[in-house]
Order: sequence, then C-alpha cells, then structure tokens
Amino acid sequence: MSNLPDCPKCSSAYTYSDGSMFICPECAHEWSLDATAIGADEARVIKDAHGTVLQDGDSVTVIKDLKVKGSSLVVKVGTKVKNIRLVDGDHDIDCRIDGVGAMKLKSEFVKKA
Repeated sequence: MSNLPDCPKCSSAYTYSDGSMFICPECAHEWSLDATAIGADEARVIKDAHGTVLQDGDSVTVIKDLKVKGSSLVVKVGTKVKNIRLVDGDHDIDCRIDGVGAMKLKSEFVKKA
C-alpha cells in the first residue's frame, strides 16, 4: 500500500504526510521526516536545572523542597540522590532516596552533584 512509517507514539499504521511532517490521525502525534531518518535508537537528552546533561548512574542534589504525593514526607533542599536511572515520561528520573524510598523526580528540580 504505502511506504509511510507507523506512528512512533501509538504504532498506528494510518499515518499520512503533510509537507515534511507525518501525522497520526489516531493520537494526533506529529513528527518530521528528519526524526524518522534518525530513528528510535537515539536517546533523548535529559538536562538538570542548570543545563548539565544527566546520565544513568549520576548523583544529583535536590534544589527545591519537594512534597511527596500521598504522604506527609518532604524531600528537603540539598538532599543528595545517588545512582539515578533516566526513564521516559514526565518524571524522567527514577531513584531511591534514603528515608523516603523509591520515587520519580523531574530533572528540573535537581542539579548534577
């Protein structure tokens, strides 16, 4: 039928092109022809609050008091988090904090230690 790529977000086969962009009618995701050429192997770059690139295994420091959703705990400013793991999603850091446990953090609230 057509040589158009499947949607990278929802894997729908019903994509169509609009100029240099591809569009998925099922999830409304748009991506460029250049992004398709690069492929999914290239990981996205995650940066801390100061623009430093983060990698798996780095240590970071919390720069703002963070309330833990669903409890009365607070992660205080200056809390050091070791051995982070980068994940996809809104909260892009997966980690374990002493005294709190496993949680996910946004990279905008940490700086590389």
